[in-house]
Amino acid sequence: MSDFEEVLWLDGTAQANLVRRREVTPLELVEGTITRIERVNPSLNAVVTPMFEEARGNAQGRLEGPFAGVPYLLKDLGGIYAGVKLSSGSRLFRDFVPEHDSDLVERLKQAGLVVVGKTNTAEFGLLPVTEPLLFGPCHNPWKANFTCGGSSGGSSAAVAAGMTSMAHANDGGGSIRIPASCCGLFGLKPTRGRITQAPDRGASPGGFAASHAVTRSIRDSAALLDATAGPAPGDPYYPPPPKRSFLKEVGDDPGKLRIGFSRAIKGESQLDEDCVAAVEDAAKLCDELGHEVVEAEPIFDRERLFEAFVFVFTSGMTSGLDALMETHGFDKVMDQVEPFSRAVYERACSHTISDYLQAEQDIHKISRDIARFWEDFDIWLTPTLGEPPLPVGTLTFSPGDDPMKTIDRALKFVPFTPICNATGQPAMSVPLFWNNDGLPIGTHFVAEYGDESLLFRLASQLEEARPWVGRRPPD
Repeated sequence: MSDFEEVLWLDGTAQANLVRRREVTPLELVEGTITRIERVNPSLNAVVTPMFEEARGNAQGRLEGPFAGVPYLLKDLGGIYAGVKLSSGSRLFRDFVPEHDSDLVERLKQAGLVVVGKTNTAEFGLLPVTEPLLFGPCHNPWKANFTCGGSSGGSSAAVAAGMTSMAHANDGGGSIRIPASCCGLFGLKPTRGRITQAPDRGASPGGFAASHAVTRSIRDSAALLDATAGPAPGDPYYPPPPKRSFLKEVGDDPGKLRIGFSRAIKGESQLDEDCVAAVEDAAKLCDELGHEVVEAEPIFDRERLFEAFVFVFTSGMTSGLDALMETHGFDKVMDQVEPFSRAVYERACSHTISDYLQAEQDIHKISRDIARFWEDFDIWLTPTLGEPPLPVGTLTFSPGDDPMKTIDRALKFVPFTPICNATGQPAMSVPLFWNNDGLPIGTHFVAEYGDESLLFRLASQLEEARPWVGRRPPD
């Protein structure tokens, strides 16, 4: 490893400070990043669309903002960058090139970030692993034959492997928090509507999806949210604005919190022992930090919530494919999507408008049930995942299989994260635990709607007590 590569392992805030003090130039950072990507990416398959020449050009231009000159990666799903392919992980869109930036990408540019490429993702973000047929599987830097999670797996693998200090991610059922857990990173899903989806969308189906990033440090996540949060004209909703900068919350005392934690799922099979050990360890740490920690969880109809969630989530993809079929025809579209996506589409075609509206109403009702938990607690603490990172290929789908079996298997892996997409609440996966196999096991903290500020205060306290930034996977 070169001496300059040590600079690449700094967080984005530290890299930006070096640029600001003129100890390193943006072009040097970009060139170092490109060299790092070219060296480690072939074994990981995290970066699927290099943007090296554009990045070199941008690094020599006028850069301003809190992250001026810092290299960044966009997920190839939702990372809308004018003139650069946006495949959404699908052969169907392998040649699609948008003509405009999303508002989020414009804000990332205004923050001074230099985009160096796009990262691997599950097709349409449907599964919690990153193994698309278009690009092939992305591997976990900690152990290559295990999943890096999904659907923002490429972004997480890249950051964990030292390619960039942080990377774009989005989360419709856990797709920020799942790969953050698998790769030993910090991953915050903001409150619904915190970051606009303009200009192409008002909201995702059910309002499930939220955009942000995976990062190594808490301060990077907070500063990046400061730079990108906020509504655009015409947005259907926006949560209460923060009382002050999210970055100012980092390092501030969270006070004595009432934390309810879950080590099991009532009425269902026990979670993997490593995930139980991780949440018990986190509960003990929180107790040592002076918080009031008791075993408790929201009371709600879990089976109905997940049934309605899957219904709405898959209906969104079906609607998108229907729109394409109007112009391209059924066969052309179906021949290019993966067998799992096709099976989900065919099953979802039996959905009626009445069924969809009822599912949404069920989600709203159950979200109210869950919200009552915050009358007695400040935080709900759970494992991020039900199992450690799965071996690559565990969720491989074969034509003719029942797609619900694959979905049920996926939900066993992610029994908690979709809940916060349904409710819209902010949640974070924090890398506090590694198992005996050397794989990271994230811990999941959920706050009340609109209260990312509390999560940042707690996260920075945990980061100080149990630092993880210096942990690196084998090179």
